[in-house]
Amino acid sequence: MKKNYKKTLLACYLSFITQAITANFTPLLFLKFHTDYAIPLGKIALIPTAFFLTQLLIDVFCARFVDSIGYRRSVIVSAISSAAGLAGLAFLPSLFPDPFTGILLCVIVYAVGSGLTEVLASPIVEACPFDHKDAVMSLLHSFYCWGSVGVILLSTLFFALFGITHWKILACLWALVPLYNIYNFATCPIEYLTEDGKSMSIHELLQVPLFWMAILLMVCAGASELSMAQWASAYTEAALGLPKTIGDLAGPCLFAVTMGISRVIYGHYGSKMNLVHFMLGSGLLCLCCYLLASLSANPLIGLMGCILCGFSVGIMWPGTISITSPRIPEGGTALFALLAMSGDLGGALGPSLVGAATQRAGDNLQAGMLIGGIFPLVLVIVLFMLNRQIHSRSTESAKQTDSN
Repeated sequence: MKKNYKKTLLACYLSFITQAITANFTPLLFLKFHTDYAIPLGKIALIPTAFFLTQLLIDVFCARFVDSIGYRRSVIVSAISSAAGLAGLAFLPSLFPDPFTGILLCVIVYAVGSGLTEVLASPIVEACPFDHKDAVMSLLHSFYCWGSVGVILLSTLFFALFGITHWKILACLWALVPLYNIYNFATCPIEYLTEDGKSMSIHELLQVPLFWMAILLMVCAGASELSMAQWASAYTEAALGLPKTIGDLAGPCLFAVTMGISRVIYGHYGSKMNLVHFMLGSGLLCLCCYLLASLSANPLIGLMGCILCGFSVGIMWPGTISITSPRIPEGGTALFALLAMSGDLGGALGPSLVGAATQRAGDNLQAGMLIGGIFPLVLVIVLFMLNRQIHSRSTESAKQTDSN
């Protein structure tokens, strides 16, 4: 009987949508938590820190243990954790003397699911017998973008129609997505990247020069993406004069839409493109976007830089995975886990550096964004080095073929 790998792909699509739900739904409720539960905003600011720190720890855990546990069990746990964390938001805060404890517990639970998804979905798809896997990988990662747009817009629509007081119902409705995906992952075909015992250890990966280049690319990819994304609403507010609440929604939405468009374009036409060249062009565009946002005196131009930056960073994360995986075929889950960890590390480092530079410049955001431009600059330099290395190896291989 022929295996239906399209079902596997659907399950991975939904897992990325679930990840987008967990990353974007709770921030929409920060002010509601503040007013309903009298939680100080300083404590609420710990929620995204707990979310990303948990993901980082899960990345490290996966690098060592997921191969022995198995893809199917691990990815089902990811769906269960995501569903439990989202649904728990509706109940747990009221069960604790301090509601913030219940909220934080839910965030940690669904962050476990998000971290597992980040590590597992890509290798599961990579192991499937699809043609043009780099294009398939780009399309897969676009579903995080569309999920982000969907959860922001649909949640906003729900609040407009039924009132934000019914947010607990919406939390349970969003939990249905990973709940349904448990069945998908339990029944779809799942292959492995390497045979048992044949994947490289972490120590062996550390000996591969290409691995270190990929790590640097992922750090820069995560930093380039999140440094700009976290300031998207500020540029929307400044350029268009919109109220802050609308700016908070419109900025991230526009950024996510352009990032998704970039991934869909490569997903459909990637078989006709050179991935490294596409990433080089994207890296140069990203650098230009940071320069526009940091040096332009016109807020509208700054806004355009912010929006186009979403398009420029779209290919960086999935593209790095697609470049690295076939060139380190025995990397196994450890490779994907360490790449994901590096991307998360960049996502934490980039915005922090921009914030620190902004503060040192007297709260001058443009000065901070100028410092943030170092990440796409380093990414372009590494890609130039990688492109020369690939071209050199291709030339040597062609010479050997001719001599034979």
